[in-house]
Amino acid sequence: MNALMGRGGLLDELFKDVNPGFYVRPLHGDPLPTPSQMKVDVKETDGGYTVQAEVPGVPKEDIHVSVEGNVVSLRAEVRQLDQQVEGEKVLRSERYFGQVARSFQLPADIDTARAKAKYDNGVLTLTLPKKQGGNAQRLAID
Repeated sequence: MNALMGRGGLLDELFKDVNPGFYVRPLHGDPLPTPSQMKVDVKETDGGYTVQAEVPGVPKEDIHVSVEGNVVSLRAEVRQLDQQVEGEKVLRSERYFGQVARSFQLPADIDTARAKAKYDNGVLTLTLPKKQGGNAQRLAID
């Protein structure tokens, strides 16, 4: 029942679809993403894995990737700030700060010495070669 009544629940979606003018949207943009909203695609080849994670609007300096054995951890610090324009009266100002994080286990250990991370247009792409054993290491993002 909570899924029906809560904010962002099924009834909100129904009203938004049936009568978009009735649905009141917040003055600021989207709320902070939740870990389930950090969409991740993992593909396996004979030599390793390719991971693509959506982290739009986050500077690459605020994205942290670590690999320990076969466990990959992603963390992003999200900051959304409203900016005031000269000559406008501010009715409401909201600031969002927070973190989203995901960790998942791969079937084989990762060779962290050859692992690579690239961030382009809101998509983080990890190239993770397979290896037996490994140490925890934070990857630099290009």
